[in-house]
Amino acid sequence: MSQSTPGTPSLLRAINDRAALQALLERGPLTRPEIGTITGLSKPTASQLLARLQEAGLVVLDGIREGLPGRTAELYRINPEAAHVAALDVTPSRIEAAVADITGAVAGRHRLATPGRAGGDVVHRVREAIEGACAAASVPASALRRAVIGIQGAIDPATGRLGYAAHIPGWHIADLLGTLREGLGVPVDVENDVNLVALAEQARGVARGHSDFVLLWADEGIGSALVLGGRLHRGATGGAGEVGYMPAVGAPTAREAGRRAEHGFQALAGGPTVRSILRSYGVRGATPAAAVQNAINTAESGRPAAARAADGLREVARRLATGLASVCAVVDPALVVLTGGMLIAGGDALRDLVEQELHALTLPRPPLRLSTVEGNPVLTGALDLALDTVRSEVFGSTIPS
Repeated sequence: MSQSTPGTPSLLRAINDRAALQALLERGPLTRPEIGTITGLSKPTASQLLARLQEAGLVVLDGIREGLPGRTAELYRINPEAAHVAALDVTPSRIEAAVADITGAVAGRHRLATPGRAGGDVVHRVREAIEGACAAASVPASALRRAVIGIQGAIDPATGRLGYAAHIPGWHIADLLGTLREGLGVPVDVENDVNLVALAEQARGVARGHSDFVLLWADEGIGSALVLGGRLHRGATGGAGEVGYMPAVGAPTAREAGRRAEHGFQALAGGPTVRSILRSYGVRGATPAAAVQNAINTAESGRPAAARAADGLREVARRLATGLASVCAVVDPALVVLTGGMLIAGGDALRDLVEQELHALTLPRPPLRLSTVEGNPVLTGALDLALDTVRSEVFGSTIPS
């Protein structure tokens, strides 16, 4: 196999091809003159480039754009059928799957209850979820180029086992990645769900343009993700950001409560604790998010119960800030992103309270911002991760071997 060297025509063609494909991804359908202007190519070279990409199946015609009288221009766009990827969000109660084409458009979704109980069953359930999403997208599962699974845990790179996930049965098998890849017949990555949310936030949310930020997820459970120097920090065992286990002032430690009982930051400010706190202030809710939303509504109502509800929210904010302060004191982030059902339900009112409490505790005073990624951010981050890899592979396929 011959290899391209710097400055050779094949390498220059590959660079131009990638530039054109990236422009089509970011801007949508373009004419040949527009592609030439963006890439700095002459008309003949732009024509050759488009012919090459059409032959490779990466671009297709997308109609005609009317110009001045008597002048028209053909439009080109990325061929969405060039590749497909799958993303899965695994929780203790369900698997949610989505399939997207190479442009990032979601073509199909599927949802299954119970993520699995035994090793073989895990592969079966994941395959079932993927096949359901592929069927909804009218795409054969064999056409997938990659799948990324988001889960409430982390793969230890040294052992290949899933850690920090005792609450998800069936996934604690040797060589989980290898088992999934062999059983599914497609390249698979397994990533912590909150890490995927951070990647989505970095790509399209309030953390865009920030190279150092912390993302805090709070709902039933508490977790975080660290992006340092523009890169996701996973830690030696994959557990960076598992702050639910972090010792916190005012909460029982693992030594006192036992490792399987709630302790640390989770016991201080996790969903069950927040519901209990707000209940003591006269506010109820079926879920932590519902309880927080009800507290916000009551605090803003002007009713006699408003003051108590506001006090309850301040107590929740104080607890969240206590744990977050330890992270900020070590990492010194430029930004903290708040997300998860409980924090999103609290909106700007709870964000303001947490920010005030945090800034009173630490010398670093990063701004706190609510997530702006809509829909399921775990699936969004998983699709982004899968597409980044597959686009690199597919867009490089025009380089002659």
